[in-house]
Amino acid sequence: MPAQVYRDMLDVMVKRGGPYSGADIPEFYSLMEELFTPEEAQINNGLPRQPVTAAEVATQTGRDEGEIRALLEGMADKGLCSTFVQGQQRVYQSVPFMPGLFEFQFMSGRVTERYRKIANLIYAYKKAYEAAKGTPKPGFPLTRVITVDRKIRAGNRIHTYDQVATYIDKYGTIGVGTCFCRHAAQLRGEDIHGMPLDVCMWFGEKAEYAVERLGSRKVSKKEALEVLNRAEEAGLLHMSRNTTEEIDFLCNCDRWHCDVVTQILKHPKPGLVFNSGFRPNLDSERCTGCGVCIDRCPPGALKMGEGNVPALDQDRCFGCAVCASGCAEEAIAMEARPDWPEPPKTVKDLITAIKAAR
Repeated sequence: MPAQVYRDMLDVMVKRGGPYSGADIPEFYSLMEELFTPEEAQINNGLPRQPVTAAEVATQTGRDEGEIRALLEGMADKGLCSTFVQGQQRVYQSVPFMPGLFEFQFMSGRVTERYRKIANLIYAYKKAYEAAKGTPKPGFPLTRVITVDRKIRAGNRIHTYDQVATYIDKYGTIGVGTCFCRHAAQLRGEDIHGMPLDVCMWFGEKAEYAVERLGSRKVSKKEALEVLNRAEEAGLLHMSRNTTEEIDFLCNCDRWHCDVVTQILKHPKPGLVFNSGFRPNLDSERCTGCGVCIDRCPPGALKMGEGNVPALDQDRCFGCAVCASGCAEEAIAMEARPDWPEPPKTVKDLITAIKAAR
């Protein structure tokens, strides 16, 4: 029987939301007991969604501020909460499982027996969660695809939120870390198909934390664009939070290991629930029928059609432009899907939309 503090953690993590937020199963408690000491679990259970100082947590718990600060600092170093400087004060913030705690464990790219153990415990928990609760049904999307904007056909209206460079220009601090999904798979001994690992980005306060504590590296705007180009060449798709005004992460995802992509691909029409708002348009005059775009397409939305020209299944298409970025003949350009809705502006708007769709 797990200690009460870990049982209390179940309710806490469920309320924080996000994928795999919590289930009353043995695998949940095994994972929590590996990640958190009982004292850390108690502090975690009292952390609010909003950033707080160590003094505020000390007042809330009735404990010595120095002891609380030392605990919070240790938790931040382990990726169990985030921390950054707000104004003149060091603050701490709770994190959900995803995006957050799971990714934070593997951002440094370290390979140790403990990290292998954590990777296997997370995998076992996710599988047991799905068995207990079923495959999550797609609701209003928490994340969205951002297309390769340089492949958008001239004449199409391009919103700023359709351009990754918008966010690179916006934030003063950008961090690049190891992809959680592929690194965890590698630690489990799985094939990562030659895909790059150090291509996932964090912005703003989350980037400051990732660089300061989790082994990410701070990059210039030029370096960030180079990382994007490397990801695009490899055939990875850009994914971030489904908001337009602010994002704090940008994942570069593959079809085999990304939790979001693999779950979406279980849907019979994945392109209707996970999309950039664009679709590829193929120029049959330029196309040589080489099939590279078919091989690169993450959701398998392209099949060879008549005249040796690929045909598109729009219900499967993500609009990621991985096909277009890999076409040597430049026979594919992205065009706007008609009537595709604009994403929510803020995180608050996103939460409202998610709740309304339940």
